[in-house]
Amino acid sequence: MLIAIVADTHLPRGERRLPPACVERLRGADLILHAGDLSRLSVLRTLSALGPPVKAVHGNVDEPALRNLLPAALELEAAGASLAMTHDAGPAAGRIERLRRRFPSAAAVIFGHSHWPLHETDEDGVQIFNPGSPTERRRAPAHTMGVARVRDGRVSFELIDL
Repeated sequence: MLIAIVADTHLPRGERRLPPACVERLRGADLILHAGDLSRLSVLRTLSALGPPVKAVHGNVDEPALRNLLPAALELEAAGASLAMTHDAGPAAGRIERLRRRFPSAAAVIFGHSHWPLHETDEDGVQIFNPGSPTERRRAPAHTMGVARVRDGRVSFELIDL
């Protein structure tokens, strides 16, 4: 199973759009995950129109319609792997331990908010993953997104510069 992962798209804003390479990967995925800060309901509709199913959580800047529609956190199974997703994972210090306590059955936790791409694995193999942002990099060196490949209940992540 191929999962395309984005966060912090903050759309629409001026002439900003999802980069074509991002849209291509979203269309080619089996599932799209968005880790919050879509901003407007129209963005969720645009993602849904790309074809693959979309699962998303709301972020801190999302309009009320999104906050009412989307959960703050979710847990799902993808090809036998237990995944969790939230927008704000809190401060970097103690993050992986905090997310393990919050989502004890998850093999991996996906989050956004910082716009900073990150992939870490703890000593027990639990992973945390932030895809960065395809549209608003802030201090990150590049616009990014992520993909996850899930096979036989195991998940592997890849950060992609756009």
